[in-house]
Amino acid sequence: MSIDTLPRAVRPSRHQPPGRRWRSRLDVKVMPYTLVSPYFILFAAFGLFPLAFTLYYSLYDYDLAGTTEWTGLGNYAKLLTDEDFWNAVTNTVGIFLLATIPQLLLALFLANALNKRFRLRLAIRMSVLLPLVTSVVAVAVVFTQLFARDWGLVNWILSWFGVDAINWRAERFPSWLAIATMVDWRWTGYNAIIFLAGMQTIPRDLYEAAAIDGASRRRQFWQITLPMLRPTMIFVVLNSTIGGLTLFSEPTTFYNGNVDGGSQGQFQTVAMFVVKQGFREFDYGYAAAAAWLLFLLILIGAFVNFMFVRRIGGTK
Repeated sequence: MSIDTLPRAVRPSRHQPPGRRWRSRLDVKVMPYTLVSPYFILFAAFGLFPLAFTLYYSLYDYDLAGTTEWTGLGNYAKLLTDEDFWNAVTNTVGIFLLATIPQLLLALFLANALNKRFRLRLAIRMSVLLPLVTSVVAVAVVFTQLFARDWGLVNWILSWFGVDAINWRAERFPSWLAIATMVDWRWTGYNAIIFLAGMQTIPRDLYEAAAIDGASRRRQFWQITLPMLRPTMIFVVLNSTIGGLTLFSEPTTFYNGNVDGGSQGQFQTVAMFVVKQGFREFDYGYAAAAAWLLFLLILIGAFVNFMFVRRIGGTK
């Protein structure tokens, strides 16, 4: 920004003393960057530095005793042939698909319902955020009881239809389903509120014009709401992708705080694998390499979802 483009009221006078004029120029050129610098400083300290530090040690055989030996891409090569790592990747992607797809669909239709006029609208909108503020430990305790093998409510309901009791922790797909249900219960309301905020920005004139032309509410939703909601959908999908592929708290608390992910690792995620390698096996270099492969997995998942959402919104 040039000083000559500033309003005359705040433009430094050319008749000011040289010292004051220099300070005025400094305020205009430096102060804006100074005010926004805390964010970049914090990001560099807690974002860029950990990334660089992790990448550095992923190239070493580094353990708790302080032993540091250069291995190059040895940790990455070992990971690509590690069955436990690929088991964690399979679990992560499986739980992500089971949790994220229903979660976003439910959030979208819930937001559409909340976007209408009805009594106690504000109270009901606020109530959908209650699961989000609930402690993860409390949620895990409740869902652990719901999905208990012998006295769980879910197995009791399934017994009405002649289904035998399911050991939700011991089998792969049932454990994925139980954890996905826990994730959906916590995060569906949060995503619904974000969708609702996006819907509130859509001009009402579009709906009124469509109604005059005879478009039903269903057609208005598909022809107006979804295309206009595309930027919000991109944000929600990318955010859900990052959260789903870094899933840690729910599966860990589902197994009483153990990062093994079951007796045979049937629901161990990549984040749990990283923590196990780093803080139980004390192989920090191996854990750092796994963390970077998780980062690559997130980039791939985010790109695929981004392209998919762009096509839903009507952009080729």
